[in-house]
Amino acid sequence: MAKIEKVELRMVDLVPKVKRTDAIQSFVSQETPIVTITDADGAVGTGYSYTIGTGGSSVMRLLADHLAPRIVGRDADCIEAIWHELEFATHATTIGAITSIALAAIDTALWDLRAKKQDLPLWKLAGGAKDRCPLYTTEGGWLHIETEALVEDALAAKAKGFRGSKVKIGRPHGSEDLARLSAVRKAVGDGYEIMTDANQGFVIDEAIRRAARLAELDLAWIEEPLPADDIDGHVRLNRSTSTPIAIGESLYSIRHFREYMQKGACSIVQVDVGRIGGITPWLKVAHAAEAFDIPVCPHFLMELHVSLACAVPNGKYVEYIPQLDELTASRMRIEDGYAHAPGEPGIGIDWDWDAVRGMSIPEFTREIGRA
Repeated sequence: MAKIEKVELRMVDLVPKVKRTDAIQSFVSQETPIVTITDADGAVGTGYSYTIGTGGSSVMRLLADHLAPRIVGRDADCIEAIWHELEFATHATTIGAITSIALAAIDTALWDLRAKKQDLPLWKLAGGAKDRCPLYTTEGGWLHIETEALVEDALAAKAKGFRGSKVKIGRPHGSEDLARLSAVRKAVGDGYEIMTDANQGFVIDEAIRRAARLAELDLAWIEEPLPADDIDGHVRLNRSTSTPIAIGESLYSIRHFREYMQKGACSIVQVDVGRIGGITPWLKVAHAAEAFDIPVCPHFLMELHVSLACAVPNGKYVEYIPQLDELTASRMRIEDGYAHAPGEPGIGIDWDWDAVRGMSIPEFTREIGRA
């Protein structure tokens, strides 16, 4: 048993490589909390999570004032116990994004520490279902991008071996979405997947109408068509269309996923480590989805999700959005449109610590340890 001796906190604010817009917002900043845990044996594990521009300071205060001090002196290998204790300690602020983002950074650091001490890569430690997973790309499909550029990006991705491209939907009129997607389908042919994402931009009647209009294009899925807390609306929509309905990036509890799956409100689960509260609850959701014969296509965080999508048998796709290039010394291995799970022990993130330290915001840099 090796107890936790020290917890180091940092936050880096990253600017996305490309302009990112969708039906409800523009993604201009990625606040990235980073937690490093050292145990009594000197072993080190690092975890992280993210925001899309707001809440990072609140996450860091929650970590520094309430969560990190609670885990010092705990057995680092008791991940399940630590996760539940921290969740209970923050029950007044759950279920919500700020708490989940903070929990995720700690939980991921503990899994990194465990994997390193057991000399195993995360994808094997967490299940070892396969060593690679197909990729689809999102970076060329944002809502502001003109149709010609959408087509060019999809063709380029197809030529690289990617299995699909995501195109944002939610233009003012459904005819605009149909025209953009039709141009992409005509260019890439029937054998290439087109994913779409409404980012919670529709009400139920409009979602049903647009799904019907787009059905002829044989879409891989329509993602987040409705507000994430409208489970009954998703039930209505899922029953009304043959196009798969994908949900999950805006859910923060395993029980919310349970309700969606039990009620038949979705066809694809997009559980996100950073938003569900870490690897511990992520795996619970993925295994529950397997029991419902539902594939898992995790949202964002490709550098981490490649290992988890490979850990479980129902991991279907990894979403290509480069996130950590400025902070890492190596990149995710991609061959013929497949993301390969890292073979090194740990979660597989090769941190460039000079870059991390150089970009860390001093206000949020803390070290918490035994007195």
